[in-house]
Amino acid sequence: MTELRTLKVALLGCGNVGAQVARILLDDADMLASRAGARLELVGIAVRNLDAPREVELPRGLFTTDAEALVKDADLVIELMGGIEPARTLILTAMRNGACVVTGNKALVAKDGPTLHEEADKAGVQLSYEAAVAGAIPILRPIRDSLSGDRITRVLGIVNGTTNFILDQMDSTGAQFADALAEAQRLGYAEADPTADIEGHDAASKAAILASLSFHTRFSLDDVYCEGISSVTAADIAAAKDAGFVIKLLAIAEKLGTAGRETGLGTGLGSGTETDADGTTGVSVRVHPTLLPREHPLAAVRGAFNAVFIEAENAGELMFYGQGAGGKPTASAVMGDLISAARSIVLGGPGRAETTTGQVSALPITAAVTSYYIGLDVADQPGVLARIAQLFAEHGVSIEIMRQTIHRDADSNIESAELRIVTHRASEAALAATVEAVKGLDVINSVTSVLRVEGV
Repeated sequence: MTELRTLKVALLGCGNVGAQVARILLDDADMLASRAGARLELVGIAVRNLDAPREVELPRGLFTTDAEALVKDADLVIELMGGIEPARTLILTAMRNGACVVTGNKALVAKDGPTLHEEADKAGVQLSYEAAVAGAIPILRPIRDSLSGDRITRVLGIVNGTTNFILDQMDSTGAQFADALAEAQRLGYAEADPTADIEGHDAASKAAILASLSFHTRFSLDDVYCEGISSVTAADIAAAKDAGFVIKLLAIAEKLGTAGRETGLGTGLGSGTETDADGTTGVSVRVHPTLLPREHPLAAVRGAFNAVFIEAENAGELMFYGQGAGGKPTASAVMGDLISAARSIVLGGPGRAETTTGQVSALPITAAVTSYYIGLDVADQPGVLARIAQLFAEHGVSIEIMRQTIHRDADSNIESAELRIVTHRASEAALAATVEAVKGLDVINSVTSVLRVEGV
């Protein structure tokens, strides 16, 4: 039997995920060797504090504070430090020294992915980051490999478990936002400072990565329109529930044509820049609270779970579901990338590169095509509904659903009406202009809610 070669593995960071990766490398060495075609030797773990407590008991001799020296002498580098620096510099150093890199650093890939990919191409090494999006769910490799012969037209993703838990709590228990957030923090789903999650920044990084792979164009975080969930109220949740919807924070990437017109085109497959019939096209990449019909597959994603829903020309509708965070689930994604990179070294040849043949532009939010849910508090008097409907028509926005509920103020005995309107799909620009015009009507007491709708 031919003796297997040994590949040196350097691990940067030993938090929850890093500790589990180290455990797997040590405990499952024989299994990994049979699958990679080489023995994977963990030669060191770079950490900031040698004495910090770890989730897993690991040999002390593996730990070092000299990350730069560690990556220069490795065949494979796993970066799980997080943040932009020194992670970026260490990854570049590793690749320039001939090491394949596996990272779970969504912020770095979203911010500086083009530079990282260029360096990987120059060095002929593999750069992988399955763990950067949706934890244990294998989503990036299926998009990059399994769907490479198809045209993806749209991706909808619940890619942040913290916000999904909060919204699910509000929907299932009637909790206020602050109470649901406090529960998420108590259970460890939310950080003490939850800003990155609840304001949508974490999901936006993942949206940029999903869009880049789906449409074969390098999108950055700056290309993503982002709204969080901190303004979603219990009243919004209740109204959505009453209308047959659930609110989710969605990361959306979809191919559109001029002025938001859907082209039906997907990813470019080796043919250069794709264009619509009139020569223009683009991709809308956005993150925001979204109403989904309760029968939509994503509506059933509960708790802190993640899911990504893909629409492709030939494959049709696909959904990937699973745990989006946690040490063991995310370590699973890291190890999948590691085995793939190790096999590329064993078999020889360049690393598996991304394809960037689409080269479509990122469209502003005003070009997005969506539906709106609009809550209005209006005067209860004749002709109000007709005036509102006429204004919508003047702006080229069609109303799909309109519901009215009458309220009487106990103190003033004055009646008012609550209107809930769901529009047909239109450009964001037309919908936003309609809402602004509605606000100017003298029969409107207030616009109580404006949320986007998908899946109708």
